[in-house]
Amino acid sequence: MAETVAQKLVGRHKCLAFMGIGDAFLRMTGFTSLGTSKNPKEYSRQYVDEQSERSDVVGYAESIGYAFDRHTNNGVHAKLAEISDDEIVGTDAQVKILTVDLSEVDATATTAPARLRTYSTIPDAEGDSTDALTYSGNFKAASEKTKGTATTTDGWKTCSFEKTVE
Repeated sequence: MAETVAQKLVGRHKCLAFMGIGDAFLRMTGFTSLGTSKNPKEYSRQYVDEQSERSDVVGYAESIGYAFDRHTNNGVHAKLAEISDDEIVGTDAQVKILTVDLSEVDATATTAPARLRTYSTIPDAEGDSTDALTYSGNFKAASEKTKGTATTTDGWKTCSFEKTVE
């Protein structure tokens, strides 16, 4: 008889996001929303000899909706506030976001699987709260996704990234 392995719910806090600021990836803290939408692109058609339509996913237009409470001495918040406040456009409004999955590694691990992608920052709103200065918007994919490994030396406050050799 096969042994049953207990399943555990993966906590959202096990999926960390880091933004490339200078030479480092800084942890994206103070965010109240950071949800990904895959936005698949479909190719749908119906053949004359078939009753049902067929669909295939042929691409993605990934976006990440974000919202954060602005904090001082936070390089990520400063970068996003600058893009929004100064209405920065084009490639100057692009950021690198590294997503690190800690759900499959030991709590003391210093390396974990990660994915890196460049996104265009699309600011939406600022100051929607009376409790704190808030910013919100979307990050929209501006590059292909790269798989690799993230490594930290400071308990996941910052990390580095190494691309997986394919």
